[in-house]
Amino acid sequence: MSIETSTETSDLLKQTIARIGPLDEGAMRAAEERQMQLTKPPKSLGRLETLSVQLAGIIGDPTPVFADKVVAVMAGDHGVTAEGVSAFPAEVTPAMVANFAAGGAAINVIGRHVDARVVVTDVGVDADLSGLQTIRHRKVRRGTANMAQGPAMSRDEALQAVAVGIELVDEAVSEGASMFATGEMGIGNTTASSAVIAALTGCPVADITGRGTGIARDLLPHKVAVIETALKVNRPDKDDPLDVLAKVGGLEIAAMAGVMLGCASRRVPVVMDGFISAAAALTAVRLCPAARDYILPSHVSIEVGHQKVLDELELTPLFDLQMRLGEGTGAALSMSILDAAAKTLAEMATFQSAGVAGDPNEADAELERGG
Repeated sequence: MSIETSTETSDLLKQTIARIGPLDEGAMRAAEERQMQLTKPPKSLGRLETLSVQLAGIIGDPTPVFADKVVAVMAGDHGVTAEGVSAFPAEVTPAMVANFAAGGAAINVIGRHVDARVVVTDVGVDADLSGLQTIRHRKVRRGTANMAQGPAMSRDEALQAVAVGIELVDEAVSEGASMFATGEMGIGNTTASSAVIAALTGCPVADITGRGTGIARDLLPHKVAVIETALKVNRPDKDDPLDVLAKVGGLEIAAMAGVMLGCASRRVPVVMDGFISAAAALTAVRLCPAARDYILPSHVSIEVGHQKVLDELELTPLFDLQMRLGEGTGAALSMSILDAAAKTLAEMATFQSAGVAGDPNEADAELERGG
């Protein structure tokens, strides 16, 4: 699919949102009933059981299987790096994308570990990456503008970036993909993420802004001030998520929001990574509240604003390993847990099939009595 005009991208977003509905209640009930028949004490697998039921509701099948997993890594640069908000120069973005393409980054290693394909998309890197044959080339523009001086991009460009994410999901699902994780690369993107989250929630910038790539503690107030300036200069409309994306967001953030909306519209689960993915998730849910049920949180980042987004979306992370790398590493790692949840539901024997004596309903009653 080729997305070329603002009308096409706007129509694509509207059509995608229109396809997003509630989880399949019938599949969820059937999954819950099966859980009660499996050879274990009822509810003894804890959140693995509730996750399996949610996964059943997402795909509409009481015994979900995820044979083809994709980590969608979106890459884009940020003009705001000119303000000195990152510990690394913008040149690191194209260098890391080349590392992804060569299979040498952390996300490549973890992707191989969980048997997930890493699909890298250049949606806005400020460099010519045409020589990289193993990535998707969907550049909307060469990096955003400096949001401290004006809008990061136009509304049409934000729409195009969202469409890049939707397009990826449509293509991959048609090829058999059944679970996605979101990842990103872009020096300066914690600054843009803090701006997006502050604009959408009204939270004070200082409460949701961390050190990102590891800037010195004494530079954090400067980073906060830059974000506050960007919000004052651009006055993004909190009731218009596309306006927020365009004025203070990032191309890769918009593309990840598109991935999340695309997954919800195609009834496949999508795993949220860390802080930057959280900004994308919040944007996607503000565009379509029904998309929330299709987004599965992975970990909680040590970036201070991540927990605030999890609270805002009422999502509980699966683990806390004090990660802050991004790239989709936490989301990819959690795919193993989600796979385990689905496989225990689909593959465990029932009391009847295993010939194991005992009534699970009786066991549940005994558990409630404290036995």
